[in-house]
Amino acid sequence: MNVTAMNFPSGSEALLRPGSCPDASGATAGLCQPESNAGPSALLPGPQLTARRQAGSEHGGGASSSLPQIQQGPARAARAEASEGHTLPGGPTARELWARYRAAGPGDASEEQLLTQYVPLVKNVVGRLAINLPPHIETEDLYSAGMIGLLQALRAYNPQTNTCFEAYARLRIRGAVIDELRRMDWAPRSVHLKARKVQQAMELLEQQYGRVATEEEMAEALDISVEEYRRWLDDIRPAAFVCLDAVHRDEDGEEASPHEVIYDPAQEEPSEAAVRAERARLIAECIQQLPPLHQKVLALYYFEGLRLREIAAASGLCESRICQIHTQAILTIRSYLAAREAAPANVVAV
Repeated sequence: MNVTAMNFPSGSEALLRPGSCPDASGATAGLCQPESNAGPSALLPGPQLTARRQAGSEHGGGASSSLPQIQQGPARAARAEASEGHTLPGGPTARELWARYRAAGPGDASEEQLLTQYVPLVKNVVGRLAINLPPHIETEDLYSAGMIGLLQALRAYNPQTNTCFEAYARLRIRGAVIDELRRMDWAPRSVHLKARKVQQAMELLEQQYGRVATEEEMAEALDISVEEYRRWLDDIRPAAFVCLDAVHRDEDGEEASPHEVIYDPAQEEPSEAAVRAERARLIAECIQQLPPLHQKVLALYYFEGLRLREIAAASGLCESRICQIHTQAILTIRSYLAAREAAPANVVAV
């Protein structure tokens, strides 16, 4: 998979596995190693991660030093096809279940069996989101929302689009979970305000310099120190993925959640394909302007499926710093898109 096909969450289609991402001001912040010691090659998976892959991990090959050259690992590319032939304990294969479900439709016993098979997908999506959320958020509520998203995906999925069901379902599940988080309205007003200030500063600096802004430039624009700016990134990390999700429009022009605006190549008009291709080009263009360390974090997280803690271990940095880099990169991409999508000469639909 080329970087231009990278499916970033509008909030960062970002959904994280369980773990902890301590605040930069917390006790673990002192464990960070100097960032200058972690060049691009330092973020390549170490022997321990390589051994895990060779032992049967789902991750594909290592990340290339040039992000646009990164390809989807063979194991990941084959996962959807292999899952169809998987035999459930004491039951039929997934392929057989899908055949029954397509013939019988919603409400059939095969629907319940398919839901059971794809429960791990819900757990994965919710788990990857959970790392960004405050501890008082009940994950059980999110699992319930995720299961609703999975059911919607099962009933709406059209195999004629040649879209991998797992990829389609992930988008539906994530969207349902984000909708539930919005309904909870758990983010304090101060977090919303900080997130908007950072987003606005990024857009202004990008317009001023014609490139992505550095952390130092961001700190100066916000009239705070670099250390304080990094603490802001810790504070707004959840908002970066939920509260600031880009507004999508459905075909009638009404506001819709990201998961309700699903890519369907069978129904896509040529103009829509051109818009999608242009947006992918802009994302790739922005990523190429990011510092090498930021590029590597995105590559290992989105292409290789590594946890943030694994990226931290491979890079020699603490997990808190990797979280900050990830948040900065996602906000930068969104600001970069916003500046260009607002330009009359280069209108790109969100």
